[in-house]
Amino acid sequence: MRLLVGLGNPGPRYAGTRHNVGFDAVDRILRSVGGRWSRATADAVVADIVLEAEPVMLLKPLTYMNLSGGPVAKVVDARELDCRDVLIFMDDVAIPLGTLRLRERGSAGGHNGLASVIEALGENGIPRVRIGVGSEEAPSDLADFVLAPFEAEERPVVDRTLDRVVEATRAILTEGMGKAMSRFNRPPESGIENQNGQGGRLA
Repeated sequence: MRLLVGLGNPGPRYAGTRHNVGFDAVDRILRSVGGRWSRATADAVVADIVLEAEPVMLLKPLTYMNLSGGPVAKVVDARELDCRDVLIFMDDVAIPLGTLRLRERGSAGGHNGLASVIEALGENGIPRVRIGVGSEEAPSDLADFVLAPFEAEERPVVDRTLDRVVEATRAILTEGMGKAMSRFNRPPESGIENQNGQGGRLA
């Protein structure tokens, strides 16, 4: 079984914000197979699906971002999963909007949600899909920037990117992370998604 985790903050206040694009990613994966969120616990919502003939659990922590590791660790322990069975979806303000960065392991890179997961699982060998939300100019207030909704003109780029996330996820399951990285860790062919340049990094 694979555990696919979207990182974000719960509640309508944060819906549609840059920091919640990890939630949007697992929502899009669920929608792609016609599924629905089927169970809720005190700290997460969960759905069980089959993706590329493999059983998959989707999870959105209902804790705030910096406490995301707790719900993830509970499932990993209960299902006796390896960290390599987990796939994290998260925002990354350090890469341009519309860009994906697939990684097999590494540090949290300043992302509080991933830092919490790494701490809870006790290692950094956790595969992740970083979804670029960066802007051309470094924002004066990074917290305000990531907690703000996408601009209307950015939404088409976000939608196309989420579709690529679904494609990348299917590739990871069928071809492995190495081949998926070579396919998706480059700018989309249209070039439209690259209208924004390098942004800052999460504090």
